Amino acid sequence: MNLSRRHLLTLTGAAVATGALAACGSNKGGLESGSSPSVSAPAGSGATLTQWYHEYGEPGTQEAVKKYAAAYDKATVQVKWNVGDYAKLLSAALLTNDVPDLFESEMGPNIDMIKAGQVADLTDVVGDDAKKFDQELIERMSYEGKIYGIPQVADMHLLYYRKSLLEKAGVKPPTTFKELVTAAEAVKTKDIGGLFVGNDGIGPIAAALLYASGNDWFDPNRTKAGFLDKSFYDALTGFRDLFNSGALLQSASKDWFDGSPFANEETAMQWGGLWSMTDIQKALGDDFGVLPFPAIGSKGKQATMFGAFGTCVAAKGKNVEAAKQYAKWLWVDQTEYQVDFANNYGTHVPAQPALASQCTKLADGAGADAAKIFTEFGRPASDIMWSGAMGDAFGAAVSNVVKKNADPAKEMAAVGNKVTAELKRLNG
Repeated sequence: MNLSRRHLLTLTGAAVATGALAACGSNKGGLESGSSPSVSAPAGSGATLTQWYHEYGEPGTQEAVKKYAAAYDKATVQVKWNVGDYAKLLSAALLTNDVPDLFESEMGPNIDMIKAGQVADLTDVVGDDAKKFDQELIERMSYEGKIYGIPQVADMHLLYYRKSLLEKAGVKPPTTFKELVTAAEAVKTKDIGGLFVGNDGIGPIAAALLYASGNDWFDPNRTKAGFLDKSFYDALTGFRDLFNSGALLQSASKDWFDGSPFANEETAMQWGGLWSMTDIQKALGDDFGVLPFPAIGSKGKQATMFGAFGTCVAAKGKNVEAAKQYAKWLWVDQTEYQVDFANNYGTHVPAQPALASQCTKLADGAGADAAKIFTEFGRPASDIMWSGAMGDAFGAAVSNVVKKNADPAKEMAAVGNKVTAELKRLNG
């Protein structure tokens, strides 16, 4: 359940490198084989375009994207709904001559797609409308000043907390890591955990620790790692202390990307996703709040991560220009559809910030707080240059520090060497 979200926002392993798994939307059906094509109603006498989506878990999403495609009158758009390992299906298709004209990709195309010439430059299509989008999303889908993906809709991480339980324990919603630890210890009982971040005890928290301690994946020139700093090492050891304190719930009915542990009152706080908010509201009413991850250390600041699909146009497609125009029509011009897509199938944030006010789920309460957190504290879940080899090394090092009491400086120094080597390869 929500497998694609888990992979993107965890930031470990090759999933980030291949850019193949989705940030927003989920594969609740599991990794089934094959794909399920669906064809929109013929919409015109122009070109015939094939558009690929991965399988979203939210009911109604497939019908929605088919409706959008059918409304386009300058081409006939065939929607293909891919069930299963979308990463594998997409990567294989892009190596052939039978490519989809348009396809969605995690955070836009990855660097290998761009360098291999698999995706078309969309800069001229987006034009001045780039200013309408969240600028960090646009930057994440750009390379060397050119835009290669048009953001669709964004998902984000949030710290969910039970208002009543924190009030009963006499602690306030945490804005610093020290306050988070205090709160987790105060609300923990024999029946409920203090904080849940994943069934492995770490989940996607490493990225939150990195951003909240004031660090980044790379230096400004993207020539070396940006986290070889004592502030990040202190963040890792601080989380290790929390991991060993007993206040961290390390076994729940579902993993972090599902809101059930929080909604079922297994934990008083959970690091999870905006997509779970609808179900949490049904279970708890207004007895919960949301926060960014608390600031860590003297140079730290509150932070959260977000991910987003981006629509790409295949450079080897049979109708590149027609595909570009459809991509612009759908994800730049049709704001009514963008609001529908963000608001009516789960809870998401529109890629164009001005549209958030039209989303009823973001209008008030925790939804409005989430939209504000996205704007003020959101950071992309990955850098376009962050590769799978880097992610594997980084994830293993974090696990060694937290679970095996390894020295964070030594572990991250080895990761830094891997990052430098990978950047040389990618920039070569």
